[in-house]
Amino acid sequence: MKIFDVHSHWGTRRGYPLRTEAELAQQKRVWNSEPRYQSEEEMTDYFRAQGVRVILDLGFTKYLPLDEVRAHHDYALEMQARHADVIFGLWLQIHPSNADAGVRELERCMRSCKGFVGYMVVGAGLGHPCDDPIYAPYYDVSEAAQRPVMVLVGYNGGGAGLPGGGGMILDHCHPRFVDALAARRPNLTIIAGRPAWPWQDEMIAVLLHKPNVWYELHGWSPKYFTDALKREIPRRLKSRVMFGADYPLFTYERLTAEWRALGYDDAVLEQVMQGNAARLFGLAKAA
Repeated sequence: MKIFDVHSHWGTRRGYPLRTEAELAQQKRVWNSEPRYQSEEEMTDYFRAQGVRVILDLGFTKYLPLDEVRAHHDYALEMQARHADVIFGLWLQIHPSNADAGVRELERCMRSCKGFVGYMVVGAGLGHPCDDPIYAPYYDVSEAAQRPVMVLVGYNGGGAGLPGGGGMILDHCHPRFVDALAARRPNLTIIAGRPAWPWQDEMIAVLLHKPNVWYELHGWSPKYFTDALKREIPRRLKSRVMFGADYPLFTYERLTAEWRALGYDDAVLEQVMQGNAARLFGLAKAA
């Protein structure tokens, strides 16, 4: 079965999501995998071998000066252009405190990329929940360009176990902020990212109530999804849930096996793995 991965990271040394020794030490404890870098060719060949098209996230860039951010973006744009068959696009995390300069950088990347570019909000990492007015210029650009934005919800593995949780406030990723944003901006397409534990029922309610909110499930082993989420995936959420891997923290081999172990039929799995994303992004489904 072909896979459209709505959210993963870079497996290369330059783009690896965990940067410090403390963060790298978390990988085994939080995601039960070991840090290992791949070359650009190894990474893209792995995507091809697994039948994957992916949107990649350079999450750490939100903490960098904008000049350094541009250099990382240029790296990502060049890689996407060379490997457009497997790298569908890029999620960009630009700290909203960069104001107009950050918005101009988002617009530059949208113009320059041969694929998709979308803005991504991690309230716990940025210090502002997603409905904060500080993000309004980025949402304006996204809405005008008819590009979805991604908003992470639920528990944040980044910072887990570090002193003070790395300064992150988990409540900034509560689904109520997605609900408020979706209500105020009905023409903005929002992808809520990650299982929303410990607020999974609240997230399901938002998805049922707000048709401009979609859902992707990166960052968790499917066997740990809540019973309510497992029950709704083939029922009321069957046209709204999309696959996300969080590669390289998870492998596709592991995740596809664990999704199959949930017992869904092939029609449900096809919708999760690629069908719903194909509709959202206006793509033909892969054979």
